[in-house]
Amino acid sequence: MIRVHDAIVDDQFGPQAAAYVTSAVHAAGEDLDALESLARAAAPARALDLGCGGGHVAYRLAAHARAVTACDLSPEMLAAVAASARERGLANIETRQSAAERLPFEDATFDFLGCRFSAHHWLGFEAGLSEARRVLKPGCTAVFIDAMSPGRAALDTHLQAVELLRDTSHVRDYSAGEWQAALTRADFDVRQVRTWRLRMEYASWTARMRTPDLNSAAIRALQAAASVETVEHFAIEADGSFTLDALMIEAVAA
Repeated sequence: MIRVHDAIVDDQFGPQAAAYVTSAVHAAGEDLDALESLARAAAPARALDLGCGGGHVAYRLAAHARAVTACDLSPEMLAAVAASARERGLANIETRQSAAERLPFEDATFDFLGCRFSAHHWLGFEAGLSEARRVLKPGCTAVFIDAMSPGRAALDTHLQAVELLRDTSHVRDYSAGEWQAALTRADFDVRQVRTWRLRMEYASWTARMRTPDLNSAAIRALQAAASVETVEHFAIEADGSFTLDALMIEAVAA
């Protein structure tokens, strides 16, 4: 049966909602600390966590914003975020179901936007960025955090292949250059780009997405057949664990 992309995303993430709320990889990190520092300085009236996943951006924003909207395609993920917000005593978080490319908010609704590890699932990357710009007030800050393509063709091909085998809702990890160009076209001014390396422990990385055994075997086969340059760049380990590139972009709505 042929399914639309939104249904694939929902099928992948809905059953794993609780796992993403508690995921150590998603729940902490220097990138979250940096995003929170920007939110603290901005003290927004209304903030948006776009593609909220387990809600970790929303939880950080809640301490500094009057109101936070956690927006995601998956209703199960949103239910888990709402439950976690209640448990944390965060009464200023509301949830809203939507695809990033079709946000149900009026122009200039928000004065801060955070988006973390979501954009690589968007079927319309540039449409999602345009929507982010539309709902953000001019002069206000958006922070985008995601896995990043190294840019070099052979490395990019390997990364996209293992990402798709692990998670069929994956669309693309973009390079820093692709991000900056797309944000400029969406009418953002890029202020700062930070990059770092993030180790993915293979067993938990595949377990979070319930990767089928056949797909996992294909990932391991690609890793075993990879060139020396690919093995070295991704620091591929004997058990399949590896290190990928990530980036954080601070941009301002023009």
